[in-house]
Amino acid sequence: MPGFLVNVLSQVQCLHGGQARPTVPNLRVLVNGQPTVLMSTPYQVVGCPLPPPNAANGPCVTGQWTSGTVRVTSLGQPLVVQAGTSTCVPTGTPLVVMVTQPRVSAM
Repeated sequence: MPGFLVNVLSQVQCLHGGQARPTVPNLRVLVNGQPTVLMSTPYQVVGCPLPPPNAANGPCVTGQWTSGTVRVTSLGQPLVVQAGTSTCVPTGTPLVVMVTQPRVSAM
């Protein structure tokens, strides 16, 4: 899936507005001097306003990317791209890349 590579400074949110951050940066590939993120790296979500069970099925706690680069890899694994797909747990909603670097794209 083509798109701009996501690095650790990219702004990523759950669909409800909670802030998501990668748990482990990929130090082998830097974009604009910042580590990229492997698709296998889970994201931790904080500040999701979705109510807990009985009112809803939230809040989002973690997120995992399910699609990313197919031609560009690091350490044998795909990288996260802005156009990739993901799923948050326990809500099943996606993560959304709000802002990322606009210099390096990958397929």
